[in-house]
Amino acid sequence: MDDLTQAVASVTNMPSSRHACAHCGLDVPQGLVVEDRAEQFCCNGCEGVWRVLRGAGLGGFYDVRDASDAAARRPTTSGREFDEFDDVLYQQTYVEALPGGLARTEYLLEGVHCAACVWLLERLPRVAPGVSSARVRFGAGTVRVTYRPDTITPSAIARALDVLGYRPHPARGAEARDARAQSDRSFLIRVAVAGACAGNIMLLSIALYAGAFSGIAPAWESVFRWLSMAMGIVSLAWPGRVFFRGAIGALRTRTAHLDLPIALALFAGGVWGSANVIRGAGEIYFDSLSVLVFLLLVGRWIQHRQQRSASDTIELLLSLVPSSATVVEDNGSKRAVPIDALELGCVVEVRAGETIPADGTIVKGSSSVDESTLSGESVPRRVAPGEGVAAGTTNLNTPIFVRVSAVGAGTRVGQLMARVAEAGTLRAPIVRVTDRIAGWFVLVVLLLATVTFAVWAPSGIPLALDHATALLIVACPCGLGLAVPMAMGVSVGRAARAGVLIKDASSLQALAGSGVMLVDKTGTLTEGRISLAAWHGDQRLRDELGAIERGSSHPIALALASDDTFVATDCVHTPGGGVQGTVNGRAIAAGSAAFLESIGVAIDPVWNERAAAAGLNRRTPILVARDGHVRALAELADTLRPDARDAIDAIRAAGWDARVLSGDMQGVVDAACDELGIPGMGGATPEDKARVASEQTNDGHAVVMVGDGVNDAAAMAAATVGIAVHGGAEASLEAADVYLTKPGLAPIVDVLHRAQSTMRTVRVCLIVSITYNAVAASLAVAGLMSALLAAVLMPVSSLAVVAIALRAGRGGHAS
Repeated sequence: MDDLTQAVASVTNMPSSRHACAHCGLDVPQGLVVEDRAEQFCCNGCEGVWRVLRGAGLGGFYDVRDASDAAARRPTTSGREFDEFDDVLYQQTYVEALPGGLARTEYLLEGVHCAACVWLLERLPRVAPGVSSARVRFGAGTVRVTYRPDTITPSAIARALDVLGYRPHPARGAEARDARAQSDRSFLIRVAVAGACAGNIMLLSIALYAGAFSGIAPAWESVFRWLSMAMGIVSLAWPGRVFFRGAIGALRTRTAHLDLPIALALFAGGVWGSANVIRGAGEIYFDSLSVLVFLLLVGRWIQHRQQRSASDTIELLLSLVPSSATVVEDNGSKRAVPIDALELGCVVEVRAGETIPADGTIVKGSSSVDESTLSGESVPRRVAPGEGVAAGTTNLNTPIFVRVSAVGAGTRVGQLMARVAEAGTLRAPIVRVTDRIAGWFVLVVLLLATVTFAVWAPSGIPLALDHATALLIVACPCGLGLAVPMAMGVSVGRAARAGVLIKDASSLQALAGSGVMLVDKTGTLTEGRISLAAWHGDQRLRDELGAIERGSSHPIALALASDDTFVATDCVHTPGGGVQGTVNGRAIAAGSAAFLESIGVAIDPVWNERAAAAGLNRRTPILVARDGHVRALAELADTLRPDARDAIDAIRAAGWDARVLSGDMQGVVDAACDELGIPGMGGATPEDKARVASEQTNDGHAVVMVGDGVNDAAAMAAATVGIAVHGGAEASLEAADVYLTKPGLAPIVDVLHRAQSTMRTVRVCLIVSITYNAVAASLAVAGLMSALLAAVLMPVSSLAVVAIALRAGRGGHAS
């Protein structure tokens, strides 16, 4: 390096060479570089984790991480004590006693993102003496820890996880996840057994068909037939019983269901095939029946995976509130407790940036609260002692003390989530085309079977029964059973790869049509955050004000904060008023006109006129002063997304009546609607939104609710289809049928196109399936359907449906 380069580096205080953090691999700031040390660290957290790993002999973590090409991430250590994990209620709720003096608990972890994380966490016993084992569920981001309670406590385990860079939380909802995992395992076992039976019976059938042409010893023929029957009965009685249960349920409720003709075919084929094995003559059809069971279960598995219902009410509620709270005792002492331990009347402290854990009334402190998740209002609400606050909202400025008035399901957000769950259970399912066909299908097949038996009865009862049974088997709607789940499953998979996650595949049927689309404004049509829409005045003053705002987390401050061009001192933030500070020896102040006048700032009338004009344009005016005189005006607004107008036009072109439904002020909503050219309703509470969606649904319209917050969740559940946009609150994601992982509204247009493509493919599949059934039934009535022909035609028809279904979900036009 030459002298000039060194001189420039020294003057600009920039490093002359880059140093990578020994733990996370990110660049180390120049101020943290320690000369003459081999290992450099970008933060104290990385250094602490690195020393723990090296001290425990876990340096292999870095080899595993490098081999997995995982992205560099700083550890999320918090330094907390996690005393709430030792609370009696936590022990009763989340700790399971095991034989041998052991116990087991589960933690939800932040930052689990690669194979190296799994490798490190499963070596937790080396870091935390007393831990027997740790098992990670990578997809769920949880670790299940078995430990000795007499040696280590849950809080100590939590601290060990935190030191490693994985901040722990209680794994609430673990029982529901275990139940779903057990259900999945049971279903996969049934599919595996059905596949094994089908494969082995097909091998036996090949021998029997070959023997029919070239001869086979009677003893071996009998053995193969009996073995086929034994495995066929296993296939029908265990994996196949799901179809019999469905048929019985349909008969009890007197509703048409596709399981009815399927169960009829399986029952008739199984009974008559077994009778033919016992009497030593006639066709047995167990090869066709076992393949039928296997293929239908595969289709059912795809349907099961793609149509899994959202989490229950408790899981929805827990996604919005913190896992712990700080309770203030009568003597002034504070202690952290699990959220489940909160009692009515207790006082909790909520620090700046924390989520309020329960409904209550402020008894001490003043601050601003972000209620956008509940109300949709983008501007924070100023709160003071005596005013109420709601669980799930965020305290922005200063600590407040809240006396709890409602907890858990009794809070406003808890009641909203109960409405979500109720609407989910009461929402009428979309009527499937295949189910509508099923009722007529059963009648037609039974009529044809009766006619077939009557036509062939003069030639002998056994022959008539053979042909009638053959008709019932080959007319089984296997293709119909595969068409919808396969096409839907393929479409859902393609959409997922494009960033559109569809939780309920049946929603594609509604999205392929037309109806009413209700769109939330804040965070959906708009960016969801306050930003600087216009600046009038001295541009240098803008950077000076930004230096003062850098230290605040208030949304207005975030909109005005700038880089480190200037350094501010003596910064004072007045909640509900404005800010003051000193930059380069000059006094800077910003806020409302009333605030500036209260501190002696002179305001020229022209600035008041500009501020009033900004208010008429539905923008928030901020006056900015230097040395006691207003020199600039900032206009703040939650601006529309760049693609909002084009997306709304495309949605309307697709046949949907787009309308805005927002909790923001009516004037702000009107401004957005005027720009988009659509009608809208403002000031809507979450309950109002749910009512509007229900009324539209009851009027016979297909209703789509598009939103991003908790205030949209109940409306999503009440609508025909709920769509949660990128960055939405977790509760809205749970209530929605479709989640967009990419920002903007263009993905909505994409999912509409994919839905139309999917339904076209489904219709083609149904036509092919019905055509096959008609041809096969005609051959059976004519007595031309042999066991060999049935064994060939049934899989060929199913594979044809699968091949067509693989084209589903194409035609998305948005990226």
